[in-house]
Amino acid sequence: MSAAAPTEHVELPISGMTCASCANRIERKLNKLDGVAASVNYATEKATVDYDPATVAPQQLLDTVAAAGYAARLPAPPRAAADAGAAADDERDESAALRTRLLISAALSLPVLLISMIPALQFDDWQWAALTLASPVVVWGAWPFHRAAWLNAKHATATMDTLVSVGVLAAWLWSLYALFLGDAGMTGMRMPFDLWPDSSGDAGEHIYLETAAVVTVFILAGRYFEARAKRRAGAALRALLELGAKEVALLGDDGSERRVPVEQLAVGDRFVVRPGEKVATDGVVEEGSSAVDQSLLTGESVPVEKRPGDDVAGATVNAGGRLVVRATKVGADTALAQIARLVSDAQSGKAPVQRLADRVSGVFVPIVIALAVATLGFWLGAGESATFAFTAAVAVLIIACPCALGLATPTALLVGTGRGAQLGLLIKGPEVLESTRAVDTIVLDKTGTVTSGRMSLASMTVVDGVGEDEALRIAGALEDASEHPIARAIAAAARERVAAGSSGALGAGAGAGGGAAATALPPVESFANREGLGVEGVVDGHAALVGRPALMREWSLSLPSSLERARAEAEAAGRTAVLVAWDGEVRALLAVADTVKPSSAEAIASLKALGLRPLLLTGDNAATAAAVAAEVGIAPEDVIAEVLPADKADVVRRLQSEGRVVAMVGDGVNDAPALAQADLGLAIGTGTDVAIEASDLTLVSGDLRAAADAIRLSRATLRTIKQNLGWAFGYNVAALPLAAAGLLNPLLAGAAMAFSSVSVVANALRLRRFR
Repeated sequence: MSAAAPTEHVELPISGMTCASCANRIERKLNKLDGVAASVNYATEKATVDYDPATVAPQQLLDTVAAAGYAARLPAPPRAAADAGAAADDERDESAALRTRLLISAALSLPVLLISMIPALQFDDWQWAALTLASPVVVWGAWPFHRAAWLNAKHATATMDTLVSVGVLAAWLWSLYALFLGDAGMTGMRMPFDLWPDSSGDAGEHIYLETAAVVTVFILAGRYFEARAKRRAGAALRALLELGAKEVALLGDDGSERRVPVEQLAVGDRFVVRPGEKVATDGVVEEGSSAVDQSLLTGESVPVEKRPGDDVAGATVNAGGRLVVRATKVGADTALAQIARLVSDAQSGKAPVQRLADRVSGVFVPIVIALAVATLGFWLGAGESATFAFTAAVAVLIIACPCALGLATPTALLVGTGRGAQLGLLIKGPEVLESTRAVDTIVLDKTGTVTSGRMSLASMTVVDGVGEDEALRIAGALEDASEHPIARAIAAAARERVAAGSSGALGAGAGAGGGAAATALPPVESFANREGLGVEGVVDGHAALVGRPALMREWSLSLPSSLERARAEAEAAGRTAVLVAWDGEVRALLAVADTVKPSSAEAIASLKALGLRPLLLTGDNAATAAAVAAEVGIAPEDVIAEVLPADKADVVRRLQSEGRVVAMVGDGVNDAPALAQADLGLAIGTGTDVAIEASDLTLVSGDLRAAADAIRLSRATLRTIKQNLGWAFGYNVAALPLAAAGLLNPLLAGAAMAFSSVSVVANALRLRRFR
């Protein structure tokens, strides 16, 4: 496509794809059109198309997809969360239909399996009952595979569906032949035990209905669990859409307010944000000042003071006073929408994982079919009976039945993910496991991942002659009336000290004298909240101030040298220094910080033991990041600080461009693009839903130590899948020559197939012992 040609962009939802080769086929067909550049993502079931409208009409894109054997539709006009919810409902309906097909097929197949494999249960004419039960499973239960195999055949290709369809139909059709034309339909027939075919034709007594039915059930089970995983593919974007405000208080020119849906906001409109409300859209503060909690977008726990002229982002939360904001960006231009776009782009940019079974099926299936036909022709040409020749040919098809192939991934995945759930580790699907194999770098978000994500009192320094209890009671009483997160941290510490009834040390400055603890925080008189500076009031008859150094300067209060040193040390460590003054003197300093989780240092050591290089990534300042890194054992050169939300994904991309295989651990909305971009995304379960949905692994406990466990479990599960696939292919390679040589009866072929399935399941069950 010419670089100068005007292009339009469209994303086409695709239905009917069953494996990555389907996506590749659609992509090739679309790219053959003049003026089209297309990329088809099997995981998201979408085709991303850039086309020249002068050369190609949108309907031609749909027709091309249809000609390839699939269905596409033009996207409906976006309606935010409503469309996302409708899409989710459609996906749930599709998954529910597959579940119904699986359950009905399983219920019909179980008695067929039992009476076919246990001679004591074989009553007179049992074979006809087995046919009655198995036929709906083969025809209706396996219909998705037959349909896909037919579409593949029309386009001269073969996939996993072709293997399933051929294997199931071969066993069923041979059973029909044996029942209606052979001796298997006779009253009193029992499943014979002679396993070696000969030219006498007695192989016509054998039926393989249980093989046809049970294979269908096993493969349907794998397809159902795959559908469940794919249903969550778009959940990250839906979660993002739910974050924004739904209504806004629009401010009229006369000062009146009226509530309107946020979609009606236009650039230049003025709206009101009250304490506790979400900012409706990106804008500039025109009136008022307040602390705004931006953790939803930045991941950082310390609210940012906003005054007239400052920018605010949509979906952030007003934690303090009343704000009047003028909208500067709406709809798709907002920061929230841009993050949603980053998540979408990162997901679309991932190459679909090609399952080993799908990669080889394009060669394996034609070879097996050709071998079965050649076997039939060879023995007929050699003068053997038609029954012997056909028995050998069917044995070739049945021994190649992909039951073990179909079980290899889902059984290991089910056991591995089940064990992971017991340990608080959630693995989303088999695609994730490939990523854990070669990961060599793990990027850790600071706030909420390495640290607790909550502000708390980290240290306290008092001047000589002042007790910690006294200072904390006065500060806590004042801050208890404020809604600021830092104030809440101080008030919580004061209440805890009061409840403890002791003057135990707390961080730096411990050991200073303290008075007797009161039973409750004292009341406050003449309380005043100084926006952006602190609070004032009278506590126990003392005129008290709690806040920033600027508040102290307004009252012409100077800092004692001991508190000045403590303030410098706190700020150097990345902590927020809060001063406490009463009766005209500054008497204490409280250092508030987001504290490191107790388990983080151990977690870093475990990750290093796995051969991973940990990097600390944060939007916080360099001093804070360096202090946290030193505490948990991350090298100074592995700290990346002061990174904007949109740039976190860029950092991951840069590391990948350097040849590193990157895992990312995060918990905030701002981490979602980086989690999606990374080769392996791990979300802290205590974080936001958006981060969890954009990740590949979720650590439910919120303990960073689980990251190492998750990677070990994923690698163990992937190793088990590869062992299973190796056995599934290996037994085919060994048994196919025996079947073609006429040395393997279809019954023995079915037994070998069953043994292969049992061995695959048994190997997968070893994952239950993972520690």
